[in-house]
Amino acid sequence: MKTDILIIGAGPAGIFTALEMLRKGSRKKIVLAEKGRAVQAGHRPKTETEKGMNCKPYCHITSGFSGAGAFSDGKLSLSCEVGGDLPELIGRDRAQELIDYTDGIYLSFGADEHVEGAENSDAVKEIRRRAIQAGLKLVDCPIRHLGTEKAQELYLAIQEHLAANGVELLFDTLCTDLFIRDGVCRGARLENASGAIEVEAENTVIAAGRGGADWLEQQCSMHNIHHKPGTVDIGVRVEVRTEIIEDVNKALYESKLIGYPKPFKNKVRTFCQNPGGFVSQENYDGGLSVVNGHSYKELKSPNTNVAILCSHNFTEPFNQPIAFARRICELTNMLSGGGIMVQRFGDVIDGKRTWQKELDHSNVRPTLPDAVAGDITFAMPYRTMTNIIEFIRAMDHVVPGFASDETLLYSPEVKFYSNKVKLDTELNTSVGGLFCLGDASGWTRGLMMASAMGVMLGRRLA
Repeated sequence: MKTDILIIGAGPAGIFTALEMLRKGSRKKIVLAEKGRAVQAGHRPKTETEKGMNCKPYCHITSGFSGAGAFSDGKLSLSCEVGGDLPELIGRDRAQELIDYTDGIYLSFGADEHVEGAENSDAVKEIRRRAIQAGLKLVDCPIRHLGTEKAQELYLAIQEHLAANGVELLFDTLCTDLFIRDGVCRGARLENASGAIEVEAENTVIAAGRGGADWLEQQCSMHNIHHKPGTVDIGVRVEVRTEIIEDVNKALYESKLIGYPKPFKNKVRTFCQNPGGFVSQENYDGGLSVVNGHSYKELKSPNTNVAILCSHNFTEPFNQPIAFARRICELTNMLSGGGIMVQRFGDVIDGKRTWQKELDHSNVRPTLPDAVAGDITFAMPYRTMTNIIEFIRAMDHVVPGFASDETLLYSPEVKFYSNKVKLDTELNTSVGGLFCLGDASGWTRGLMMASAMGVMLGRRLA
């Protein structure tokens, strides 16, 4: 097969590369290969079975058109302060322009016009005051919330638009290798049920998402694509009764707080807050189970969940941060019998495991019903656990009751974007004809920033 543009991965970065090329009137042939399924073929088996199914060959949530976007809560962060390091590469003004433009595209495909957390009200000022007193920073970031069910409708509309305008979509198709000769990428080798496909392409775009970060790191090492170890985020998903955090939910919808707690002073932050949401399980290649959270527009639980992530940066000689994070996940999964573990915060402090009968009598009932009650500290590194505990205590000053004994901590929550591909300001890699985008590249950490990065490349390739 021959094509002008080969895009590996149908996550937001890959989708918006193709979408922007079409919007700019490009007549180039575009092939988009995705190892997962089309939007309409994907689903959450857990909503039917109430337990994780370890879907084969790939998780229907983390793979497929839009990546995890169609089955996440679909929060679009509208500030360049949030979502990754792209502003460091191209400048804050340029990054914000891309985000504003990309937001307009989402609106054109049916995104909700309402923006959460856009007002600097007295309630927000009070939250900021308490955060400062606790040694935390409140980051201002307007949020456009799609909602899990609405996100699927929106990405289906984009998928149909791409197909109707000549983009060749190859689902259930895995990229196994890149063709790189004399410092130039000439295409890639794909595989699906029909066999191997060798694709010759003028330009190849890798947008493999968090689930493909490990694979991209292997490709970088194999083909001498310049890269470096980046930050690895390891943490927990915290769940409380919504009554505890209701004031913050109403004022901000999502509170983005950052701290550097003693004694280690690593960066710790909140991420992906879901008012009335549900804790969920995602499965990555190799049978890895990782916790996440989502929220619907209509269906609500009595709880709110939010991730607390601790950032770790490694120096020489260690250069395998993704492998390090995977080991923590594997150990936690082993202790829980292959799934997600949950523990009450009070039990963490008391140094004891949580028992199921204690959860059954708790004010905070888990929204992930098959999470296994246990002791997450058996698998979590001491430094990480200490940072998380101290951050939760600081959060208690901002949200009184957040550090209560019954607050639930789910593990493992890990973000696989620690490999960072070296790029210039025009997104060139060290290999000619090869571009790496989105969370797999290490430069973004969310739907909007990854989408904006795709728009930027789409303008160039058009």
